Amino acid sequence: MGLLDVLLGRSRAVRPDLDRLFALPSAAVSLEAAAGFRPTGQGAVCFATVEGAAFEQTHREVRALLDADAGRTPVELSRDSYGYSWLVSHRSPDELPLLVNDVHAVNSVMEANGFGPQLLCSLAGFRDDEDRRLALVYLYKRGTFYPFAPLPGDREQRDNALELRVRAVLAGELPVEGDLGRWFPVWGAPGL
Repeated sequence: MGLLDVLLGRSRAVRPDLDRLFALPSAAVSLEAAAGFRPTGQGAVCFATVEGAAFEQTHREVRALLDADAGRTPVELSRDSYGYSWLVSHRSPDELPLLVNDVHAVNSVMEANGFGPQLLCSLAGFRDDEDRRLALVYLYKRGTFYPFAPLPGDREQRDNALELRVRAVLAGELPVEGDLGRWFPVWGAPGL
């Protein structure tokens, strides 16, 4: 970083660290103990859709890799109302480490094939006894996590108090995104 960058307030982009995803299982233990949220067994990777043969080949490679695991629900590909693609993995709720492996594999294969810039975020879903939903969202380009807690119903509103409480619980477990302005809502995200 040069002097001009410092004077103008520019910073270098954080290099994605996909290995941070492996901290999710231990963070889930803290999340359950402190807030009562347990994994749902669903997770997803969101990316900007790209047209072309190279991307289709990468997509087939990812699905073949994940679907090779016998006895599991096939991986789904869906598009949200904003035009982003989601690759959704389903596991048993007690298989969070395997779900994290799935999410890590999708991100790694896409990155290795040159589609890292298209990766937006990954998430793992959680619920509590009151059937409240929560996602721990990993921002690929920032290498950080944040909680997303939609309120029940069709209206797009968040439970901000719960999100802040979860942030406090996970502060020592995960690299939590410090800029609340980057806690983007993921309305209608599959896997949540």
